[in-house]
Amino acid sequence: MTRIDTKAERNSGVSREQMNIVIAGHVDHGKSTIIGRLLADTDSLPEGKLDRVRETCKRNSKPFEYAFLLDALKDEQSQGITIDAARVFFNTATRDYIIIDAPGHIDFLKNMVTGASRAEAAVLVIDAEEGVKENSRRHGYMLSMLGITQLVVLVNKMDLVKYRQEAFDSVVAEYTQFLSEVDLKANFIPVSGISGDNIAEPTGNMAWHQGPTVLEAIDTFSKEASPVDKPFRMPVQDVYKFTGAGDKRRLVAGTIEAGQLSVGDEVVFYPSGRKSTVKTIEGFNRDPQTKAAAGQATAFTLDKQIYITRGEIAAKVGQTHPQVTSRLRVNLFWLGKESMAKDKSYMIKVGTAKQAVTLEEVAAVIDASDLSSTDTKDRIEYHDVAECVLRTQRAIAFDLAEEIAATGRFVIVDGYEICGGGIIREKLTDNQLWVRDYVMQRNYKWETSTVTRDDRAERYNQRPTLILVTGWKNVGKKTLAKATEARLFADGKIVYFMGIGNVLYGVDADIKTQGSDTNRPEHLRRLAEVANLILDAGMILIATATGLTQEDLEIITAAADADSIEVVWVGGEPTDIDYDLKIDDAGDLEHNVGAVKEMLQKKGIIFRP
Repeated sequence: MTRIDTKAERNSGVSREQMNIVIAGHVDHGKSTIIGRLLADTDSLPEGKLDRVRETCKRNSKPFEYAFLLDALKDEQSQGITIDAARVFFNTATRDYIIIDAPGHIDFLKNMVTGASRAEAAVLVIDAEEGVKENSRRHGYMLSMLGITQLVVLVNKMDLVKYRQEAFDSVVAEYTQFLSEVDLKANFIPVSGISGDNIAEPTGNMAWHQGPTVLEAIDTFSKEASPVDKPFRMPVQDVYKFTGAGDKRRLVAGTIEAGQLSVGDEVVFYPSGRKSTVKTIEGFNRDPQTKAAAGQATAFTLDKQIYITRGEIAAKVGQTHPQVTSRLRVNLFWLGKESMAKDKSYMIKVGTAKQAVTLEEVAAVIDASDLSSTDTKDRIEYHDVAECVLRTQRAIAFDLAEEIAATGRFVIVDGYEICGGGIIREKLTDNQLWVRDYVMQRNYKWETSTVTRDDRAERYNQRPTLILVTGWKNVGKKTLAKATEARLFADGKIVYFMGIGNVLYGVDADIKTQGSDTNRPEHLRRLAEVANLILDAGMILIATATGLTQEDLEIITAAADADSIEVVWVGGEPTDIDYDLKIDDAGDLEHNVGAVKEMLQKKGIIFRP
């Protein structure tokens, strides 16, 4: 018999273990009824809630259903389906549970993905009368992909099949075979949510079942160990600067996903490779700490101020570091109504990083409902699960999913809608690897000044920026660049013009080859290194180069801070480069200089008077 604790026990002030579990299943297979039963049978409802719902049903001449207890899902009662992932709470003598209700209706499958991604274990509901459905298999496959290995399958509505063991055994046989193909095992329990059979207590209706009740089964789930023993990882949520009362702290804030951090630890931020030492560990409205660990939202200061941004991942020197590349081999499930196509740009979110991404290659597509595979597709359709290669606009930091799950999962956003998600399986080499190797070494060894970038920005009243003026030959790039320099200088800005020839016949003299583009990538890397020095000095640098492409820009952004680069294309049809401003006619110089200045003002690089 399951012992159910009382509210008095739960409110005794004793710290109790907490576990997140997800409940999934095909539409109308009875998930909401099961959840309602769990709430009622564990006495986890607010005082009088059950009686009030019964009375409401009576007044409306409506039969009472335990599913109505989920009043957080208001649309469910009117539509008959759960349309959003919701978190509800119940308790046993063993621990406190947060149960994430993952919708089963096919149109809302993506909510099941976001729900399951936070869970340590899963409960999956299958209707004994309807049997295993397409969504039952699809949910099982996605749980496997997300690395959720603890699973209980409830064969529900046993009352509709007169509690026959043969009906239960049929579902068990079919679904066990499917789960074996995705490397999952499950504990199967015959239940009736309506009657309460085998939810909290066994009944005489299924004496042939000698296994546990639902509550007994979930209490046997192993609590996922806190990943404190793994390498330290903290995706940077933001960097906060204080200015009042002489407080000059800069707090690097985020949630620690793995490992531990102590004052005095040397940390490296990826993908930039910048390094510093933890000076203090702090939290909101609490005294400074000396340590923080996985699961904590925290913030820390550094002994040397370095330029880092949201989306970077903090790791510790001497531990396994995150992977960095712009090409990822992933397992992806697609939930967008429109197919994922190679000629379209999306956004990928990994940790706190958000980056433009495109589909480079579809290696294989798997039908999650029957596990059949095809390698002939060039796009990913609604509900497909694919092994594919994604290319991000700039390199991002991540871990492989099997090593650190929190920084190895991602979602794909199209517009404002999450349309897909998955796990990262492999880092692939990209064209900027050789540049990043230089940059990582440079940033790791970089000697920082006591004067920070923010200090210089405040003093100079500008943000350090590289303005790349590019376009085809003889379109007036240099004329525009020099005129812009003169205008900004007259306005009191710290600005410098540099033509590509300044680099080619100076720092590049040793590799300059007349009439050849053989060394173009190295020329661009060296241009970026010069720019990096000038940006670190707090200046605005205006540089010209002919016919820059997106690949050229990626080399430059690998070496210089991408967020500090603005691209101006002058005249004619542009290359594939992502430009910030396009000037079609170079003739009206005063107007064009004004356009560049206005762009800088709009982006907060210089300020309006």
